Amino acid sequence: MTFAKKFFYDGKKALDLNQNLTAVEDTPAKEVIKQQLVENIKKLAELQGKLYAQNRYGVLLVFQALDAAGKDSMIRHVMSGINPQGCEVTSFKQPSSLELDHDYLWRIHQHVPAKGNIGIFNRSYYEDVLVSRVHPELILNSHLAGITQLDQVDGQFFDKRFEDITYFENYLARNGILILKFFLHMSKEEQRLRFLRRIELPSHNWKFSEADIKERQYWDDYQQAYQIAISKTATKKNPWYLIPSDDKWYSRMCVSDIIVDRMKELPLHYPAMSEGKRAELKQALNFLKKEE
Repeated sequence: MTFAKKFFYDGKKALDLNQNLTAVEDTPAKEVIKQQLVENIKKLAELQGKLYAQNRYGVLLVFQALDAAGKDSMIRHVMSGINPQGCEVTSFKQPSSLELDHDYLWRIHQHVPAKGNIGIFNRSYYEDVLVSRVHPELILNSHLAGITQLDQVDGQFFDKRFEDITYFENYLARNGILILKFFLHMSKEEQRLRFLRRIELPSHNWKFSEADIKERQYWDDYQQAYQIAISKTATKKNPWYLIPSDDKWYSRMCVSDIIVDRMKELPLHYPAMSEGKRAELKQALNFLKKEE
């Protein structure tokens, strides 16, 4: 069984994140994992070359996780062999005043990858059904039509947003965008250890934010928000991949393997040369050889 099947979730069964592993026993040795990651990076570079040259499909990678789950290092390692010319990483922070003046998917659509490109969302439009669910007061600050009281930010409100997101992803898929959604599933204890590391190691101090500790107090609320959001937006066409992430190297190997497997499903190939183009190439070759 490949990782693409092992960690696949399409919403058909009830989801309980407490029953989903954050760590896997009997994983390969770290050296084996690193070697597999190197091989996957090479394969990904080859696939990206065909994707870019063909200019017909796009790939969108969505990474969601709680703080310290390893999103940044995941992107840095797994995408290390990618040609930057055909790749864009977008990190969605708190919306600006300009962005709040538009619909919540407006800023997202501007960064959907063009044909031939790979787009990476380090956090995404899912923040609007995760953070805002834990802190519904954020919705009131968005000045939405018809939403003036906190009790209006209820389950029905978020169900409509889940519909928006599902329609949006289906729309992108119909337009040739392969969407791969990863939830890096980390245990509360592992997050505690990583926060300690950020504090105790001077070279990691810059990573620490007081907001991390504040948000940790809402751990159970975030787990519930993720469980609902994943359940409501997972489909066979646009599933979620629930990646055990207490071991960063293992999670990197899994994600890279899934990306390679799913991109192989696309009918990618280098553009075929027409007879006229072949004649041009032959003429150019003869011209250059004469210069010798």
